[in-house]
Amino acid sequence: MGAVSVNKVAALRVRDVMVKDVAYVSVPGTRKKVLEVFKERQVSGVPVLKEGKVVGVVTRSDLLRNPGEEQLALLMHRRPVTASPHETVEDAARKMLTHGVRRLPVVDDAQRLVGIISVADIIRVLATTNIESPIKDFLRGETPALWDETPLPVAGRIMELAGWKAAAVINEKNELVGIITDQDLINAVVVSEKTEHSDLSMGRDEDEWVWDGMRDTLKLYYNVSKIELPADKKVKDVMVRDVVTARKTSTVSECARKMSKGKFDQLPVVSSAGILTGMLFDRDLLRIFMREEEGSRVSLGE
Repeated sequence: MGAVSVNKVAALRVRDVMVKDVAYVSVPGTRKKVLEVFKERQVSGVPVLKEGKVVGVVTRSDLLRNPGEEQLALLMHRRPVTASPHETVEDAARKMLTHGVRRLPVVDDAQRLVGIISVADIIRVLATTNIESPIKDFLRGETPALWDETPLPVAGRIMELAGWKAAAVINEKNELVGIITDQDLINAVVVSEKTEHSDLSMGRDEDEWVWDGMRDTLKLYYNVSKIELPADKKVKDVMVRDVVTARKTSTVSECARKMSKGKFDQLPVVSSAGILTGMLFDRDLLRIFMREEEGSRVSLGE
């Protein structure tokens, strides 16, 4: 479809945007069954059903957080935030922002699973718009960044303590030279034999669950003392150098297209001289639906 306004996106129904073919598990169930579904469907989290109704969500994080637990009922998160297929995309976005979640199981009136909607799905729709509002209005004060000469174990510890999933990488001239994610660190780790046998392999990056925020295994691996980062490597040795960036004057639609095309959770924001000035996170763009009540209007194109 051609470019549309944010108001038209906001009015879309969840059923028009959600993913309908959703992997799931049922209780009673076991860790083994969850792992089988993760590997078969190449996902890292699924809704949990009981007698056909959604009663929880279980993710790879839950399995890592409770390495000795076998029963699904004790691993899953209960009473998850859900959406109705009849709700608007704006309603779903507001729920994600309010509850700090990145995806919502979609249920009918009988609480039966009919789909799932994620930040990624909404970003994909925003990519079809022509919203001319500059992203400077949506940037947070937070700009995760690391020096490219930082030893990898130190970088990992900083990211763990700060709760960062990704960080921009700068050199001694304060120039942006790369980006590093928890996935890059996981790829660089020396994994113990015990962890190798856990079967918690990473899902495909093109999977919607992985892209929209399930890349949180790094901190959990640290917490259970199952990995160590090589001391002889630095951030510059594992970072991604070909970085897609944005400017403060870049538009919401332009950045949504970049995120959707590259399956990025974030975009470093740079000046004309290549100096890092901020970080735009995908969830920040959901605030486009909150602008009216914040007292300002977005600049829309049809």
